This record gives sequence, structure tokens and C-alpha cells, in this order.
Amino acid sequence: MSSSAPWKQLLLNSINSNSHLKHSTYFQLATVRSNGRPSNRTVVFRGFQDGTDKIQINSDSRSCKIEDLKHCPFAEVCWYFTETWEQFRIHGRVDLIDASNSDPYKLEQREAAWFAGSVRSRLQYLGPTPGLPSLDEQPSHDSLDSSAGPVDVFCLLLLDPEQVDYLNLKSNERLAFTTARSVNDFTVPDERNQLSLKHMRTKVYLL
Repeated sequence: MSSSAPWKQLLLNSINSNSHLKHSTYFQLATVRSNGRPSNRTVVFRGFQDGTDKIQINSDSRSCKIEDLKHCPFAEVCWYFTETWEQFRIHGRVDLIDASNSDPYKLEQREAAWFAGSVRSRLQYLGPTPGLPSLDEQPSHDSLDSSAGPVDVFCLLLLDPEQVDYLNLKSNERLAFTTARSVNDFTVPDERNQLSLKHMRTKVYLL
């Protein structure tokens, strides 16, 4: 995918316009469980992979979303910016890069993502398994060597967008972007189903 995808600049503009809000870098990531049911959670935007449009997300390999992605590698982001009334829904395939990955380049990316995070965020990966009750004390700064590489449970997720749906509630404009490889599966949103957005303009672009 081109590093100059038109939707990317829209997203960067929205991030910049909402940067004074702490929650502006949080979005929802939905996956599919092995039983076919949806699963959703809030994650932190860690930037774009250098030279690409792939969205970086850090994760604990013990979390449920990792098993979800091993079962079905497709996921969808829903990202709403409260200041500018903009929503991005980004669907794509997720590349899971954990400690067992055999690709040296991907392991370098994983290491770079580890050191890009704060010491406080890295400490989370020394704690108990996510989602399980624990009476253990939380790890302290002394338990982490800040110069050491990523711990085994640290995992880098790279979401490669195939479909992007942009909605601006102030201008009642909706833009849809899709890659050539997913165009056969893409359905243009029906303006008649948009509740009160009676004058919504819908445009579709190839990524």
C-alpha cells in the first residue's frame, strides 16, 4: 500500500486537531473469537510503521486478542475524535510479531516498538496474565532493566488497512477508501440508512 494514502493525511490531521485531549490516541480494536463472536477492547495508537500506512499496536501475547488474531487475522479499528466529531473505521489484516517470529527485520521492528514505549508501559508486561485475578504486587521500576530488549510476552501488532470509512458529523460527509484487493468485498454505505444524516455525501476511493 502506498505510504501516501489519502485517508492517512485525514487521520493525521484529526490526531493533530485533537492532540490536546489525552484520549485522542485511544481507539477500539475489534477481533473475532474462535467461536465466531466479536470481541472488542481499547488500545493505544503507537504510530505508523516507518514508510507505510500500517498502524502499530503493542500487546501482551497472553491477552485474548492474540488468540483471536491467530484464529482470524482480520480486525477493525473504530476511532472517534470528540473535538472534531470525526470517526474512522479501519478494517484490515493484522501481522502479529512476537518473540517466536523468525524474520530478523520484524524482530527489529518489535524491538524498536519496545524501546519507543515508556518504562511505565513496559512494566505492564512483567505483571500477571491480563484478564485473570491476581493478588500479587505490581512490578516496580527496579524489576525492569530499561536497557534490555523486549520481554517474551511483548507483541507488536501491525494492522494493514484494506478498507477505511471516514465520517465527519459536522460537515455530514462520508468518505470510503478501499484497496484493489478488497474492492469486491466492499459495499458502499447506503445514505438512506444514515438516520438523521439526510444530506450525507458519500465518496469511494481506491487506496
